[in-house]
Amino acid sequence: MLHIIALGDIVGTKTIDVLRRSLWQKRRELKVDFVVANGENATDIHGLNARDAQAILDCGVDLITLGNHTYTMRDLHLFLDNNSNDIIRPANYPPSAPGCGYTIRDVCGWRALCINVNGTTFMEPLDSPFEAVEKILAREEGRYDFALLDIHAEATSEKLAIAHAFDGRIAVMFGTHTHVQTADEGILPRGSGYITDLGMSGPVNSILGTKIEAVLTKMRHHMPAHFTVAEGEIAICGALFTVDPSTGKCVKVERVRF
Repeated sequence: MLHIIALGDIVGTKTIDVLRRSLWQKRRELKVDFVVANGENATDIHGLNARDAQAILDCGVDLITLGNHTYTMRDLHLFLDNNSNDIIRPANYPPSAPGCGYTIRDVCGWRALCINVNGTTFMEPLDSPFEAVEKILAREEGRYDFALLDIHAEATSEKLAIAHAFDGRIAVMFGTHTHVQTADEGILPRGSGYITDLGMSGPVNSILGTKIEAVLTKMRHHMPAHFTVAEGEIAICGALFTVDPSTGKCVKVERVRF
């Protein structure tokens, strides 16, 4: 069996510092073979730069996934092209966009097909995430042992729809973007492990990682407010998936918070 941890959206550079101090210990404690983390909010809530991307990888994260803020920081564009095995962006962006939407990684001798897509409900009208995943699975058929998918989406209904569409074909599926950990982790009918949202890796006393006062100003008074990362205690949220690579199915899902 393989143990894979997926970590929710990393918010702020102080969260990277917490991961630097704690992630390798957590990997040993839980006997983790592979760590994937969504990093699109790590630099300044809305984006990721190349320096922080490398810092996340140095913390013990094996693969970074992204989302709708992928291209906010210009210096990440070249990093995406030069490190396509370590960081992927949503596959339903146009082919001309920097980076790649999937990669195949070695996990203890097994081939893991790792895919990232953006949802399109209440978000940017990109290509269909369903079609993007179908094309990748068809293109890489026979070249991988099991697959995992980060569904970076706003609507829970869209995340669930994508998960059920690929149930039994993708071993590990998890949602990111909404920063609130859901309590629906489990095994879908055809053997895929799933959770609607991993939650956020960031400041606990905040609104989705942002200073509370700024969000209140925006929502109560509809006035411009500068959103910055909140201070204080940080929690790392995600899920631990146990995968049987010989069958390409997931056998257990547990929420993680530390």
